[in-house]
Amino acid sequence: MADRPALSLDEALELRLDSPPYDDSHRAWQESLRRFLEAEIAPHAAEWDEAGAVPAEAHRACAAFGLTGLGYPEAYGGWSEGVDILHHVITSLEWGRLGAGGVTTALSTHAIGLPPLLAGGSDALKARVVPGVISGEAIIGLAVTEPGAGSDVAGLATRAEAVDDGFVVNGEKTYISGGLRADYLTVAVRTGDAGAGGISLLLMDMRAPGVSRTELPKQGWWASDTASIHFDGARVPADHLIGPLHGGFPLIMRNFNTERLSMSAIAIGASRRCLADALAWARERRTFGRRLADHQVIRHKLMDMYRQIAAAQAWLEQVAGRLRDGAPVAADIALLKVQASQLMEFCAREASQILGGASYIRGTAVERIYREVRVVAIGGGSEEILKDLAARQAGV
Repeated sequence: MADRPALSLDEALELRLDSPPYDDSHRAWQESLRRFLEAEIAPHAAEWDEAGAVPAEAHRACAAFGLTGLGYPEAYGGWSEGVDILHHVITSLEWGRLGAGGVTTALSTHAIGLPPLLAGGSDALKARVVPGVISGEAIIGLAVTEPGAGSDVAGLATRAEAVDDGFVVNGEKTYISGGLRADYLTVAVRTGDAGAGGISLLLMDMRAPGVSRTELPKQGWWASDTASIHFDGARVPADHLIGPLHGGFPLIMRNFNTERLSMSAIAIGASRRCLADALAWARERRTFGRRLADHQVIRHKLMDMYRQIAAAQAWLEQVAGRLRDGAPVAADIALLKVQASQLMEFCAREASQILGGASYIRGTAVERIYREVRVVAIGGGSEEILKDLAARQAGV
């Protein structure tokens, strides 16, 4: 019998696309994407995090590779033939494996800013804006959260009053990813009465008079700026309305499902990175005359991390497959994100315990991931909000 263990943790740590629902296109995408990220992004992750910004060249590199255009219409410079939700899940898993959430976010705000525009914008508006975003020359983000309204989207107060040639916007958005550097924001505004039925979406040109921005220093995601956006009589042309007047709420809700699925996959990918780094350290570091990995308590930590990662991965794939088939999965996506964010928190803590002082030194993946746990647990819907959402969907 060979000496090779029945379960190789090194193999288990890899994202193995060797069973349904994956096909050759998914495997090819994962392989090429990983090569790109390891060659073009990973070597600079710590540098960009410390600098607090990702250079414009990185946006253009992602666009040239095809990452920015994944799943978007060919007419605007994207590529969508043969692309399904699993290609996007693989992308998020690989971003998570990078262990640099700020870099990921800085290069991915189009993933939440573009879909509403493509779903509800006029052909002329899309033709003016979308190609520049997909080519990496322009940045777009999404602005929903306000000082007084977060997950309670129906309670937002930023007001857009209709005038002859468009809208005049007054109010404030906050915690907006990429808001400081964005060229455009897809902005949720109140155009009608209170509640979900009075909300519209506008595409805001961030160079418009009456728009100002304030940077918000934060705990993690340093490479991606976060901002408060102030609208003081900002004018928006009538043709920048996305979808029907007072019809923005469904577009926002549809966007949330894909955002939460992506954040779940990123959290699972980051958990894999924590386990991989902890395993490598445990094999090399020696204490009391033995490898760390030879201590039972450390082996148990590693197996607990792997056990929970494998379970979350299976749930992720199940939910993604059901979403691809058109099944109603909002409750499952909500609970999956809760599971994934708590998994990330657990793995970041356990990896930090195994690495000890090395995990506290800036520039390491585990240190970055530990700083980024809270934003994953809160962003896109907090754990508490999502559990309550799932309960309501389940008829509790």
